[in-house]
Amino acid sequence: MDLTECRKKLDEIDEKLVRLFEERMCISEQVAAYKAEHDLPVLDAKREEEKLEALRQCTKDARNEEAVTQLFEKIMELSRQRQEQML
Repeated sequence: MDLTECRKKLDEIDEKLVRLFEERMCISEQVAAYKAEHDLPVLDAKREEEKLEALRQCTKDARNEEAVTQLFEKIMELSRQRQEQML
């Protein structure tokens, strides 16, 4: 695969990631509504740590574990911010 083909594939993946991120943020808003209704805090540290560990286990290449952790820590932070905006 040449550089142009690689870049095209990366662009396609990036577009999919954006769509999935937006879908995730929409669901985060639904989570916020549930939490507000049931007087629950935005942060569930135990759930987040369990989720991060599960995601690390999903990696096929151990070299990606730290990056996956950092990526999802940021995604979770953004989700919490969105939830806090709604409460």
